[in-house]
Amino acid sequence: MPTLKEIDAQLAALQQQREEVRRNELKTAVDQVRKLVTDYGLTEQDVFPPARGRSASAGSKVAPKYRDPATGATWTGRGKAPKWIEGQDRDKFAI
Repeated sequence: MPTLKEIDAQLAALQQQREEVRRNELKTAVDQVRKLVTDYGLTEQDVFPPARGRSASAGSKVAPKYRDPATGATWTGRGKAPKWIEGQDRDKFAI
């Protein structure tokens, strides 16, 4: 049975070997990518398109379209209608 020191030495050698293999594989991968970019004339935007996050207008405030004359409360016309306008002609509350 090997001793702890022998196992530690083997482990260190394997970790060093792993890092060397990783560096070689990364170099090969980068070389392949560079060749493809050159062969196909790719740009950075082709390879890494902009993130499709929220648009600039998402979450922005919307001007109110309706006002309750009694309380001054407003509503944009989006989402569930407030109680003060439900079932009524919205034209008379238009701003």
